[in-house]
Amino acid sequence: GYAHWKGQVLNSDELHELYEGLKLNKVNRYDYVLTGYTRDTSFLAMVVDIVQELKQQNSNLVYVCDPVMGDKWNGEGSMYVPEDLLPVYRDKVVPVADIITPNQFEAELLTGRKIRTEKEALEVMDMLHAMGPETVVITSSDLQAPLGNDYLIALGSHRKTKADGTKMTQRIRVESPKVDAVFVGTGDLFAAMLLAWTHKHPNNLKVACEKTVSAMQHVLQRTIKSAKAQAGEGNKPNSAQLELRMVQSKKDIENPEIIVKATVL
Repeated sequence: GYAHWKGQVLNSDELHELYEGLKLNKVNRYDYVLTGYTRDTSFLAMVVDIVQELKQQNSNLVYVCDPVMGDKWNGEGSMYVPEDLLPVYRDKVVPVADIITPNQFEAELLTGRKIRTEKEALEVMDMLHAMGPETVVITSSDLQAPLGNDYLIALGSHRKTKADGTKMTQRIRVESPKVDAVFVGTGDLFAAMLLAWTHKHPNNLKVACEKTVSAMQHVLQRTIKSAKAQAGEGNKPNSAQLELRMVQSKKDIENPEIIVKATVL
């Protein structure tokens, strides 16, 4: 969201070296791995190797992947990472992920299918399940919300294989009020909270999504209120003023009042 940025981008060799250090100290047993924004194909391939090795250490490890590649602005999608990341996500990363949180544009990229209706979105989520992940959440979409234009739709699908081998799928729709501002970091917050709430409610995607999206609403409402107060009457808040009020929302993140309900489809 800012005009300038500094610092280094970790490359795959550096990531590998850090991981080797963890292994040498025998602190390489994890319950969860979460990945988000990445710009480098070799780094992404290294993540896959590490996740596979960690899953050998702990077969219950859950890998949550936010396949950050791009978004839609005014209906037009564009990628903000190099295009050569797409095949790595599609062919290597998604197959080892347990939970993925693409936005609509990223779900379309991964499957090569356009989403124009809710039915098509459900078909795309089925295609994503077939690639590997048990849980797919399309975090935002430009689909028409039943509640009206002031609402944003997210869709979730959880596929479980029962003991007798049959598959069960739970599908949900969540409609949350749009907030009139451009925030940075909402996708990261969404993925992190979905990880936390699916951990607490592993077999209830509806509740996990309600808590995630409700907490998001609390954070965004607090942020916009604070940003407007800082900007002053009639002024548009800037990037610094629109920094997510995470610390101030600690209680809402830990125990969100459910203000957004999910519909089971």
